[in-house]
Amino acid sequence: MTIKPIVGILHPGSMGAAVAACARPNAARVLWCPAGRSVATVARAEQAGLEPVDNLDTLVKQAHVILSLCPPAAAEQLAHTVAERRYAGIYVEANAINPERMTRIAEVLSRSARAVVDGAVIGSPPINGKKTQMYLSGSFDAIPLVEGLFAGSAVATPVLGEEVGRASALKLAYSSYQKASRVLAAVAFGAARAHGVDDALLDVAGKRQGSYLVETGYIAKTAARAWRWGPEMDEAADMLSAVGLPDEMLRAVSQTLARWQDSKDLAELTPDEALDRLSRPQ
Repeated sequence: MTIKPIVGILHPGSMGAAVAACARPNAARVLWCPAGRSVATVARAEQAGLEPVDNLDTLVKQAHVILSLCPPAAAEQLAHTVAERRYAGIYVEANAINPERMTRIAEVLSRSARAVVDGAVIGSPPINGKKTQMYLSGSFDAIPLVEGLFAGSAVATPVLGEEVGRASALKLAYSSYQKASRVLAAVAFGAARAHGVDDALLDVAGKRQGSYLVETGYIAKTAARAWRWGPEMDEAADMLSAVGLPDEMLRAVSQTLARWQDSKDLAELTPDEALDRLSRPQ
């Protein structure tokens, strides 16, 4: 009989809670630590059916697999915090970080961990019938266990090979285009609006299949997510710089997103309000 693993999730935001919930049927327990977390995070974890533990020490001691899904800026420090507790299981680093940071995290954790797996979550949170993909790279001894956690769930787990950093590179290569395109569309529509030709721009864009320029509702969504997307664009820019590619464009995208820092998670924000915030003097 196969023994189901115990899973720990750090920290269940909208994506992390949904991914962790998908692992529940194939896990003995899915743990999380509510200490220091917000009321919204506690509510998400409860809705996802995650089991709270008193502290991080307990989670690290009990979990056979730890999933790290947090803002990119916190990923490395969080990994060090887990490593300090001599974690001995499988650590899945699934944050939007550049390959160099992924390699550093793997080196720190490998001193005690059984294995470190590089993960890249691409897609919407797997809820309400939506599906997502978590690309994996790393030890072929550890990856099957991670794949098994999500078997039959809304999270697919394509494998990219044994080299740590490959999944992280894919995530940033994809998101740098996807998210920069959304920001550029918002800026273009803002310029058209300022000159009273926004309706004409929509008419032009509507004649071209798949143009983000016609999806004006996404402007507000971009503003609400800017606090997460900005650091991710910095990670992507660092990746470009490390391989000799120009990084200035993604640095500018990050600086543009910084204008929306006060729009964090504002679900009721309208496109016009988002553009007003974007065009305020800095």
